[in-house]
Amino acid sequence: MTFTARPPDADEILLGDNLDQLPRFADSSFQLIYIDPPFNTGREQTRKTLHTEPDPSGDRTGYQGRRYRTRLLAESSYRDSFEDYLAFLVPRLEEARRVLSSEGTLYVHIDYREAHYCKLLLDELFGRECFLNEIIWAYDYGARTKRRWPAKHDTILVYVRDPSAYFFDAVAVDREPYMAPGLVTPEKAAKGKLPTDVWWHTIVPTRGHEKTGYPTQKPLGIVRRMVQASTRPGDWCLDFFAGSGTLGAAAAELGRHYVLIDSNPEAVRVMRERLGAGGRGVETDRGPGSAGDADVRAFS
Repeated sequence: MTFTARPPDADEILLGDNLDQLPRFADSSFQLIYIDPPFNTGREQTRKTLHTEPDPSGDRTGYQGRRYRTRLLAESSYRDSFEDYLAFLVPRLEEARRVLSSEGTLYVHIDYREAHYCKLLLDELFGRECFLNEIIWAYDYGARTKRRWPAKHDTILVYVRDPSAYFFDAVAVDREPYMAPGLVTPEKAAKGKLPTDVWWHTIVPTRGHEKTGYPTQKPLGIVRRMVQASTRPGDWCLDFFAGSGTLGAAAAELGRHYVLIDSNPEAVRVMRERLGAGGRGVETDRGPGSAGDADVRAFS
């Protein structure tokens, strides 16, 4: 399908493959991008596995025009399914970098098993100097194995478009309680402390009001923190693996705009219910794509 690239002009929920939908947006359109990509894409991938390695005569162009060839992981013994996952991510992360503003920040929320591989990939696409943080979201829920240390965290890799120009507002972020309030003054204890790169936060409670029923839903509290830190009121936020629409909920709550993309009709249904309940109207149009693609718009 063909789109004329444009800046976003209305809060949107789009149904379709993100690689088809992202070209409709102009370069530098978004101040914040948050994605929580699935490991299993749900369909067979036919793209060749990309293995990137710097090479002046390489076949791809990366950050600041540097050339690289596709063989970073060529001699490794990773499973085919994992290599397909990296190949699936590459063109989508390239699009993410294209539509991210010069002051913008990308948050990539991934499983601990993929974190180090994805960081190599992001270093290549964005440049190592654009790596800002590795955030650890720690939680205490679920079964506990007795054969190793139980894995109770997710990893969020944070990259900026320009390391000399990115926006970050630590003051705007909700503070959290001191773990040892008796060791600080009463004034400090009452005010709380700024979060570090380790975020202790519960998962979405099974019976909580926030629960949408969508299986991969992430807590509003952790996504809100990203929006507070990396955007100003009125800025545009993008999630192209949107799932239950938590980024949209955080953006709307904080006076930011959003574009949400997902290929699952059930995810779009959940997002429409969730954001509509927040006081937004919902309009459904047929977009310029195939008859099966819907362009769903949430607007004030």
